[in-house]
Amino acid sequence: MVRIFCKNTGTYREYEEGTPLMDMVADFDFEKPWPILSARVNNVAQGLRFKVYNNRDVEFLDYTSYSGRRTYCRSLTFLLFKAAKDLFPNCKVLMRRPISKGYYCIFLKEGEKSKRSPLMQEDLDAIVKQMRLLVEQNLPFYRHEVRSEEALELFKRLDYTDKAKLTESTGAVYVDYYTLGNTVDYYYDSLVPSTGYLNVWKLELYRGGILLRVPDRHSPNALAPFIEQPKTFECFKENIKWNAIMGLENVGDVNTSIREGKAMDLIQIAEALQEKKIVQIAEEIERRYYSDNGVKIVLITGPSSSGKSTFCKRLSIQLKACGLHPLSFSTDDYFVNRVDTPKLPDGSYDFDNFDTVDHNYLQSDLIKILNGEEVEVPTYNFVTGLREYNNKRIKLGEGVVLLLEGIHALNPKLTNNIAENQKFRIFINTITSISLDDHNCIPTSDNRLLRRIIRDARAGAFTPMETIVNWPNVRRAETKWIYPYQELADVLFNSAYLVEFAVLRPHAEQILRTVPKNCKEYAEAHRLLKFLSYFTPVSDKQIPATSLIRSFIGGSSF
Repeated sequence: MVRIFCKNTGTYREYEEGTPLMDMVADFDFEKPWPILSARVNNVAQGLRFKVYNNRDVEFLDYTSYSGRRTYCRSLTFLLFKAAKDLFPNCKVLMRRPISKGYYCIFLKEGEKSKRSPLMQEDLDAIVKQMRLLVEQNLPFYRHEVRSEEALELFKRLDYTDKAKLTESTGAVYVDYYTLGNTVDYYYDSLVPSTGYLNVWKLELYRGGILLRVPDRHSPNALAPFIEQPKTFECFKENIKWNAIMGLENVGDVNTSIREGKAMDLIQIAEALQEKKIVQIAEEIERRYYSDNGVKIVLITGPSSSGKSTFCKRLSIQLKACGLHPLSFSTDDYFVNRVDTPKLPDGSYDFDNFDTVDHNYLQSDLIKILNGEEVEVPTYNFVTGLREYNNKRIKLGEGVVLLLEGIHALNPKLTNNIAENQKFRIFINTITSISLDDHNCIPTSDNRLLRRIIRDARAGAFTPMETIVNWPNVRRAETKWIYPYQELADVLFNSAYLVEFAVLRPHAEQILRTVPKNCKEYAEAHRLLKFLSYFTPVSDKQIPATSLIRSFIGGSSF
């Protein structure tokens, strides 16, 4: 017998060795408004088919948890792939990235040969019908653990070149893969027990591909609301184009290039592409500055760890090369005094709230500056929690353009009394365009979370446990205060770096390994360590001092 401690109830129960988690769920009496999808066993994510052979702590999870959502969406991807394969045996389904509260994917009816063929509505309808049939049949997902040589042989036989490259390049001894009926696929973490769990989804045509819509995180019995994001999509599409030009579709391709000694080439190309984009942005600002009633203020924002500060400095250099004189300051300097900061329900300060910034005072100063007046701007003292005045004065002269950076910079209320033609808006995001393989796309948030963990630890600001604990709060604040204004930007800049995970791996691994196994944060640390293990590491010695990622790993010339 094994003794199970259920964290959901704080109680123990005993089971025979080898009992799967799915047979335990009903025995523990706790509120289950939504179906249980996965669990954490000793703070490690597991599927409900996981069999227990020793005493364990177990926490059952539903869709409202990050882990539960990932499990559901991975399983839904396999459902789509299975249905497509049943109908079109030679097809390929490429899961590209999360967008518009769903997942954008490309369907190739005859594999690579049909790249230019548009998906027909009748094909989509047939796939949807087959997916619904598979859900009704409640078919089980099975996990298989085999030696990597056996998995590699299987993937090659099935013409899964993406998975074969990934398997070859990671150097793992054993590899997991899954089956659904007679269809084989690979996923880097757990799935739900069976297709009957997958009742909420929608498949529709979207921008030359398919949008797989998923449940709402707060109300899992309904679809997440669709949000049109044309500029975000075009930014992603541009990066996909460059990846294709370089022959880098998936992580296996990147690992192969690194092992062939081409890491420096990839780094130089990545830096060149980012610098080219910054030059283009600077030239567009210059063009608008000299037009009638031209641009006078550049508003720059982006979510946490997107690289805003270094981007501003690199943009300033390019603006100077265009003959302009950039003056930079931050919305943070207009924070209200600490005692006046809005608070969260638990009584802690809500530093991400729009009212944390004295926006009326800030806009008043901006209007004065734009009208040619000299203004003394404050500097916020984060130690005392007070605004201070140190004789920092700003006055617009010939060729001077303001750069205002901050998380609320694109909020229309911040500059609603300033003429639209005087503003140029930039949104910086980290849109990861590379995928692990055809069916495992990389969440943008993982990129930024790893950046933040490394930066916080390097600066001695927060331990990895503290950063992981606070990350859900950061994400909620971004969803409320930053992302709603992303599509208002004149230009989107993608700060994701083609070989970034390979460079971050050596830094992140040593930090994440300090997280104790007996704390709740170990679940996320373990997941990130497993994720990083897919990437062939690259030394940061080859990263230039002006690189955006230097602001996270250290050594920045800025």
